[in-house]
Amino acid sequence: MIYLVIVLFLLCSVATFYCIKFGIIILRVQDTLEDSLDVIDEKYLSMKKISETPLFYDSPEVRQVVNDIKTTQSSLHKIALSLSSEFEIPKDLLEEEE
Repeated sequence: MIYLVIVLFLLCSVATFYCIKFGIIILRVQDTLEDSLDVIDEKYLSMKKISETPLFYDSPEVRQVVNDIKTTQSSLHKIALSLSSEFEIPKDLLEEEE
């Protein structure tokens, strides 16, 4: 009977160790994702300002770059929304997307 208690104690100790280890990993990943979302939000606002600026040069290349910026802006917005799907989405972002 004492051997069973020792084995169960060791198994519980190992399980607890790995639960704590994986919990710390998950918290680190969450912090990294939150930092990345902050950077994406800053870049999204910067790209929004750039894409709203009127063009002074009417070449196809410049228009293509502006279209690429708008496409990238939309992609960054989708990435940010998918990464933060479990968090509450501000109402102003939902209205802006529509």
